[in-house]
Amino acid sequence: MDQALAPLIAAAIVFVGTHFALSHPLRRPVVKAVGEKGFQGLYSLVALASFAWMVLAFRAVEPALPLWNGNGDAAWIGASAVMLLASVLLVGSFAGNPALPDPRAKEHAARGAHGVFHVTRHPMMWAMALWSLAHVLASPTPRVIVLAGAVAVLALVGAALQDGKKEVLMGGSWSRWQRQTSFWPRLGGFTKAGATPWIGGLALWLLASWAHGPLAGIPAGIWR
Repeated sequence: MDQALAPLIAAAIVFVGTHFALSHPLRRPVVKAVGEKGFQGLYSLVALASFAWMVLAFRAVEPALPLWNGNGDAAWIGASAVMLLASVLLVGSFAGNPALPDPRAKEHAARGAHGVFHVTRHPMMWAMALWSLAHVLASPTPRVIVLAGAVAVLALVGAALQDGKKEVLMGGSWSRWQRQTSFWPRLGGFTKAGATPWIGGLALWLLASWAHGPLAGIPAGIWR
């Protein structure tokens, strides 16, 4: 292993590990000790600090030779298409999502599959995972693979753990929601997502890919 990657790998482990620990086994005792607001503050502080460490460690690693040509047409088109789907899922994930902390969560679940939930019941998490995939496709260097891998593990393992957590919190409402939806994305569900996620997702995709140039110094999407 390249020794220059060691700090980045350590930061990625801490970033993912603290999220899981505070979201699951440590949540109850910490809330009991400092209260719900105190927990939210601590969670946010740890998340921000660990993410900042990971970003700084990422920037400290010199770019290496990519495993394949991420600038080739196939990789570029593939990454752009994956990011568009991720944008659609992210925009749609805010509408009637039973997984979000919302007092109407049971009502949302009772609606059955709707919008982007025809694709997956974890659209926000899969948007993060697809973001990871797109960046590895376009920039397959060791440092990108470590950072993107950390985000993907956090998203997908977090989604699986969330199923168990929500079943405890929501009981039969979540169980019925699980039976009516899918953990793994169903591509055909994008045709049933509705106009709003697609319009919002396309706008987000265009804006984010345009901003990628001035912010990251690398053109993305149609702005190549």
